[in-house]
Amino acid sequence: EEAFQKALRMVDDKLTGFDPHLKCVNEEELEKPTDKRMFVLAAALRAGYTIDRLYQLTKIDRWFLEKMKNIIEYYALLEKLSLAKLSYADLLGAKQLGFSDKQIAMALDDAETSVRKRRIESKITPFVKQIDT
Repeated sequence: EEAFQKALRMVDDKLTGFDPHLKCVNEEELEKPTDKRMFVLAAALRAGYTIDRLYQLTKIDRWFLEKMKNIIEYYALLEKLSLAKLSYADLLGAKQLGFSDKQIAMALDDAETSVRKRRIESKITPFVKQIDT
């Protein structure tokens, strides 16, 4: 989940991550592989499409669909919270799923700087794993 969200942000700096609000559900768009299909998929997951139905439409492996569903479910959880009600575990969970401070702020309807401040105060800091080649 984390790598997927980070990869999306690296492709386009305007993206905050796997955002269910960017596109509307459209089954024709789900069937055709395009660069925008993942956001239609996010909208479909948010709308309650099952993994089986999405597999029928997209032929994307169910394992990947489950990972995407995890992100959308966590996004929905964050949208029900405020920064004041965001626990350490909630914030850590969001970061472990690859949510950026900006993405968390959007879900909480708060400022990115406030989320960043809270994250730093909580001693949740980013790190990069070195990969031997």
